[in-house]
Amino acid sequence: MASTSYTLLLLLLLISLFQVSFSSSSETHEHRLQAVKGANRRLLTLVDCEGLCATRCGKHSRPNVCTRACGTCCKRCNCVPPGTHGNRELCGSCYTDMLTHGNRLKCP
Repeated sequence: MASTSYTLLLLLLLISLFQVSFSSSSETHEHRLQAVKGANRRLLTLVDCEGLCATRCGKHSRPNVCTRACGTCCKRCNCVPPGTHGNRELCGSCYTDMLTHGNRLKCP
């Protein structure tokens, strides 16, 4: 009698463990799908392009042109270098290698 109750208890324990592992794996899978949904489809933390570009282009001779180009680069590369000039290599090849139609560097 004792061995059958232990067997039954063990069987119930295994069933409950299986059910918990199955439900947690399906919840994790749904969570991953929700993280990828939407128009943006990025998992990276997005930076404040408008504020960072305003700082970057604050001392530029043509601030409107600079801010527009900086905003484009920021949206594509998710990075704006610190300071008002230089430091472009800190954002990586995405920022440093982007060119205009005239083969000039795009990102300020």
